[in-house]
Amino acid sequence: MTFRHLTAALALLALPAGLAAKPAAKHPAAEAQALDLAKRTIALRSVAGPGNQTGEVARVFKNALVGGGWADGDVEITPLGNTAYLVATWRGSDPKLKPLVLSGHMDVVEAKREDWVRDPFVPVIENGFLYGRGATDMKLDDSLVVASLIELRRQGFKPKRTIVLAFSGDEETAMDTGQIIAKRFAGAELVLNVDFDNNGVLEEATGKPLYYVWQGAEKGYADFSLTVTNPGGHSSEPTLDNAIVQLSQALVRIGAYRFKPEVNDLTREYFTTAGKVDPNPQIGPAMTAFAANPADPAAIATLTAFPPTYGLMGTTCVPTMVAAGHAINALPQRATANVNCRIFPGHSTAEIMAELKRVIDMPEVRIADVTVGAVATPASPLRPDVKAAIETAIGSVYPGVPVTAGIATGASDNMWFRANGVPSYIVSPLFMKLTDYRSHGLNERTPVANIPPAIGYYLSLFRSLSAK
Repeated sequence: MTFRHLTAALALLALPAGLAAKPAAKHPAAEAQALDLAKRTIALRSVAGPGNQTGEVARVFKNALVGGGWADGDVEITPLGNTAYLVATWRGSDPKLKPLVLSGHMDVVEAKREDWVRDPFVPVIENGFLYGRGATDMKLDDSLVVASLIELRRQGFKPKRTIVLAFSGDEETAMDTGQIIAKRFAGAELVLNVDFDNNGVLEEATGKPLYYVWQGAEKGYADFSLTVTNPGGHSSEPTLDNAIVQLSQALVRIGAYRFKPEVNDLTREYFTTAGKVDPNPQIGPAMTAFAANPADPAAIATLTAFPPTYGLMGTTCVPTMVAAGHAINALPQRATANVNCRIFPGHSTAEIMAELKRVIDMPEVRIADVTVGAVATPASPLRPDVKAAIETAIGSVYPGVPVTAGIATGASDNMWFRANGVPSYIVSPLFMKLTDYRSHGLNERTPVANIPPAIGYYLSLFRSLSAK
């Protein structure tokens, strides 16, 4: 399909109600290219393991960049195991300035055809949504960034600060490529990560843009194993010590436990701003009350019952996997479980493991830190230049929509940059309803109406932060 035909298709799509951008100069070539790149890369199964096509995703992006004016040698694809990462350099006019890094990832989590309504690796547009694994996390945003950079070059823009596009290849698994990239650019000025994490929020009833959140921190990631071992024996002669029962008791205690709710500067601003505009008669006032007093019991009860806000209120730990027994007619000799924690900034993994041990309070349950590929990092500073650039960019396409700082509940490559002392922010311009967020889940989809305003947003943001 040609760019001209893609542009026409974009114009004819049924748009989700309310998601309308400010009338502005359109960028038809960039909008069409972004959709084309998104569809082509969603069709590539960039999943860790045999047959991983992340390297092919990188080649799609490289070909687009070279076609858009980058020298072949300025777009590097580096294989690593069964994946690869991409680094593209657009040299600025002032070599003394530290580079601006645009970060993302090309891999996706596994998706099985038998579980989905549509083939997860066949991009489909229906009812104004782009469906497919990576539609939200995060091949559409990757494509929007690539198309926006090409559009900037097409317009004759010349950055003063070097712009580095850095796409990792295993963010969803080992994060080895993210660590390599972060070490290479440890001297960067700042990082703009374009991974979507509920940044733009649409009102549930009307679909109108409600508020926008840029994220200057993320919760820490940790996995803990719980293990109970028993001598076992014949199932016809039960003992009082049953490894499955004991492990189950420990998991029930964890499931019922709530870590202390808390706020920091980022989340206080988020709850204050979002609370003023959220039309839900329970959620909005609870957000405002929680920002004012994080010990407010009524606000805590309301927000804890709503997953999008519960994850922002403090540390959370949930059982995610269990395994037990060795035969259907034998007492279990071993029972194990994994507990996944998302740790509020300011707390260490050791501190949370100690708290879980106190919650379980069962000496027969052994707990161990089995975290792989994660590091706890402090929040990035609330930089006035970043804040102003984001507010201007959002205001240019969604005038009047409130903009607030916040934290991300998921892990990203930003942790590696922050660990190297580089301020890092999540700045995706996608908007969707909180109830429509399907990253890592079934039937992942994103409104295609995001494409035109997202291009306008990225053009404004990249110009501003690379011009000085």
